Amino acid sequence: MENAFAPISEACVKALSDKTYDKRKVAALEIEKMVTDFKMKKNMTQIKRIIDVLSRDFVRSNDANKKKGGLIALAATSIALGKDTEKFIEDIVNPIMNCLIDNDNRVRFFASESLYNVVKVARGAVLPFFPSVFNALSRLVTDPDQTIKNGSEILDRLLKDIVIESSQTFDLDAFIPLVRERIMVKSSFARQFIISWISVLNAVPEINMVVFLPEILHGLFQILEDPLPEIQRMCESLLAQFLKIIKLDPSAADIPTMTNVLIVQAQSSNPLIQFYAITWIKEFVQLSGGEILCFASGIFTAILPCLAFESDAKKNIKDCANAVNLHLLELISSGEDKQKNLSYLDLNSVMEVLRQYLVHSPVPTKIAVLKWVHHLFTEVHDEMSEHANKLFPVLLRDCLSDSSDEVVLQAIVVLAEIVNSATVKGNDFDQTQYRQFLVELLNLFSENNTFLEKRGTLIIRQLCRLLNAEYIYRTFAEILLEERINLKIASTMVRTLNMILLTTSDLFDLRNMLHDIRNEKSASLFECLYKCWAHCPVSTLSLCLLAQCYQHVSEIVTLFADIEITVDFLVEIDKMVQLIESPIFASLRLALISHSNDNADAQHLSRALYGILMLLPQTEAFHLLNNRLKCVPNYWSQPNKISSKSTNESQCNIKFDELFTYFKYVQDLHHQKRVEKRKKNQF
Repeated sequence: MENAFAPISEACVKALSDKTYDKRKVAALEIEKMVTDFKMKKNMTQIKRIIDVLSRDFVRSNDANKKKGGLIALAATSIALGKDTEKFIEDIVNPIMNCLIDNDNRVRFFASESLYNVVKVARGAVLPFFPSVFNALSRLVTDPDQTIKNGSEILDRLLKDIVIESSQTFDLDAFIPLVRERIMVKSSFARQFIISWISVLNAVPEINMVVFLPEILHGLFQILEDPLPEIQRMCESLLAQFLKIIKLDPSAADIPTMTNVLIVQAQSSNPLIQFYAITWIKEFVQLSGGEILCFASGIFTAILPCLAFESDAKKNIKDCANAVNLHLLELISSGEDKQKNLSYLDLNSVMEVLRQYLVHSPVPTKIAVLKWVHHLFTEVHDEMSEHANKLFPVLLRDCLSDSSDEVVLQAIVVLAEIVNSATVKGNDFDQTQYRQFLVELLNLFSENNTFLEKRGTLIIRQLCRLLNAEYIYRTFAEILLEERINLKIASTMVRTLNMILLTTSDLFDLRNMLHDIRNEKSASLFECLYKCWAHCPVSTLSLCLLAQCYQHVSEIVTLFADIEITVDFLVEIDKMVQLIESPIFASLRLALISHSNDNADAQHLSRALYGILMLLPQTEAFHLLNNRLKCVPNYWSQPNKISSKSTNESQCNIKFDELFTYFKYVQDLHHQKRVEKRKKNQF
């Protein structure tokens, strides 16, 4: 009967199936000798039969010992064939590959050893099977058996050498999908395996791995979160190599595709991933110039939250995000390339992101966003005008109510830019943009009286610095004149506006204008403010003192005898007396000893101040004013010498009688409200 394993002898078959390694080894050497002989005789048919027997009856057997023997014998066959292994490479490699996933540890070990010997002989001939070998290796490096893992490392080094030797013919297009599939694994050993392969190929001059980087960049960044520091360092080094290559030749890299990947990675909760992603974004911004503005909204989403990092551990991330932010600002405002750069900017998506970060964000983030909005209004006002309506509610309701003064001040800068740019071409005062803005602001104050008391002064002062103070005051006055329901808000607002007018250096020009009511424009402003200031008697008095209407001041003080003296009234009088001693009222103090206008103004002013003195309880303010009046000449002995035609009032066109009547009317309204409130509280 013919031997079923021919040309392998039965004795050899038996030895090859033995449980002891030494006997299997001897049998494998016998097969090696047989193959050598057939090779010399060029009897490839017999060699093919030997390989088929080893594959079918041994390597594919269910018997572990047969598998081991078959694996050793296939390796021996390859050694005997030498370069001719290429002719039988498929028949030899495929059976071995099947054993690499065997359940028996020793079978897997012998399979990896056998494959190593075959690859060592076949060299480049094994490359057509590279995907299969690579996948097998990626599993072996994570094998729980250390001996198998060690063996896989030796095979891995050999395969890398072969790929480097054959770099010009190596199929990268087939390799990258393998990497992309394996790079997202969580095993540290598998990650190390992938990084080492990418690094090796990236170091080969003939291979351009940067072209394929967009496909694997996400996976590389995920490897940065590996718990093993060694893996992290390997990945950091690889990323640094790639970035260096890109900086040398940016045109060779697909920066747009990678930017999208980086934007996602920059929002990672892992600080290391976040830092490297923003570092890459910073480099891309510098390399790409204006073209990177296509991704501005995404970049903002990535970097704006980072600007608020406070811990030392995240300081490098914050600094890098700041650098990106500054580079983007420069791209928008750069001279020659400005228009070209702006053509890449999708303003709608950018503004959508910026608006979102104006609400519920940390202070540094809000500040950065507000500066961006202001910058955009400055640089591309026409394009930004359509976004003003959407911005206004956020700026008014959220930013002005922020707990941070810095946010409030920066928000006012933006609001002022929006308002001012809309009115800059007009010469007339009737500016609807001013009015709309201030109406909204007053509504905000009305809804929250505490907000007015805490932030009103800060907001109005900043507005007066940035906008036309006269327009601001006139418009506020006109709006408040219409207030007939919430008189308390009106009086509180007037007190706030009056104190700012009398104490803020930025309103020096406005105060000077009110000093000379003989001027038609000044008189018009005075009348407008007076009717509004009538909501607060002491503020009205202060306004008249500022405008040097001393005869009218005297008449108002006389009327105070019929006005209900409240605690608020006394507090306001006290503040006014303090202000009389300030530099702002230096002209008032000098008027007390002036001989101009036949001493008319001096006498009216003196009587008014004595009237105020009589209203004051004997507090510090009383003694302060009393000491001042002791320095004034006694005008009481000359009552008949006052000429109404000599006063400041007589030299202007203001109808003070009508103003006085209106003042009494408004005070009656306030009195009625107080009476109604007291009656209501009784029930």
